[in-house]
Amino acid sequence: MTASAGAWNMLANCAKAQRGERVLIAYEPAEYGYFDAHVLNAVVRMAHEMGLIVKTINVGFDPNASQLPDALRAQIDKVDIVLFLARLGDQLRFSNMPRGKRIVVSFALDEGLLGSGFGTTSYEAFVGLKSLVSDSLNRAATVRVTCPNGTDVVGTPAMPPEDKGDTTMLRFPMSVFKPVPAHSFSGRVALCGFLTGTGSHYYDDYTLEFDGPVMAYLGHGRLLGFDGGARDVAAANAHYDRVAAKLDIDRNFVHSWHAGIHPGCGYLQEARTNYERWGGAAFGNPRILHFHTCGAYAPGEISWNVLDPTIWIDGVPVWDNGVFHPARLAGGKAILDAYPDAAAIFAHPDTHVGLSAWGGVTKAAPALEAVS
Repeated sequence: MTASAGAWNMLANCAKAQRGERVLIAYEPAEYGYFDAHVLNAVVRMAHEMGLIVKTINVGFDPNASQLPDALRAQIDKVDIVLFLARLGDQLRFSNMPRGKRIVVSFALDEGLLGSGFGTTSYEAFVGLKSLVSDSLNRAATVRVTCPNGTDVVGTPAMPPEDKGDTTMLRFPMSVFKPVPAHSFSGRVALCGFLTGTGSHYYDDYTLEFDGPVMAYLGHGRLLGFDGGARDVAAANAHYDRVAAKLDIDRNFVHSWHAGIHPGCGYLQEARTNYERWGGAAFGNPRILHFHTCGAYAPGEISWNVLDPTIWIDGVPVWDNGVFHPARLAGGKAILDAYPDAAAIFAHPDTHVGLSAWGGVTKAAPALEAVS
């Protein structure tokens, strides 16, 4: 596959673009080290091939962006579709957006991701799977999250109404399910070597690495404390104190959690080379589950990342040691039957998540049982 195929998938299947429509591409220049210029070029080229009226606008990067700039809003008013190839779209994903527009934020940050199975596999398949997961969680009496490093969190999901609790934009690719509110969950969370931001605000010392294992304790949606080496625990508490004070937010609020659903989401670089970029792309892999913490809003400001989660939904391990099994959901096999390209990528997932430094080695693909 090529980046052109991914660009077509974004425009045709996600944005539902039709010939003659007006599309605004809000991009972040490659000089910021986050989005690859080849993604912008591929999307512009495909938009022209599809007969769209294309305008691009450089929105740069503002680490503390909290609303649309007036100049950008004025341009949005003139178009049918907005594509964010910029962190600004991710920063504003839970904010109110202009009505009547199809607004897409891309998590395919480079040509490799856009042209891989992550960018090219049928968008609708993952929209369907997201819906099935949310429906299953909505019906569940008990959900338990575990991982090989000792995570053990249990609760009864109190899912928000269908039109609440999710982003106000379209994600491309669709790579996570609706966040599960954490207020009804308690237990312990094994942090995979670090604390890092959520992509909401970017601040100095965005990531804190630990010397050894650290466990976070959660009680009914509140951070209760940390367990680990004395220096690591002190550093974690200081990190929370600093971020909460800087942004004047509820330090101990744990808002929600969700996991990746897209086995094509491979992240080839090590996370520690650029945690901001890793956090904006790798979370879509089923091997990663993350909590939104520090701040009484989504996505909060500090994420807890869990490696290779098992998610038990009423006793069924729908995620099993980092492998998402759609066929274990009611209706899951029907979606895979309807979209053979999605079935193929579940049979041969990309297991790269950029965490080999923290014990997250690439694993062999699971047996075909995942899609049978």
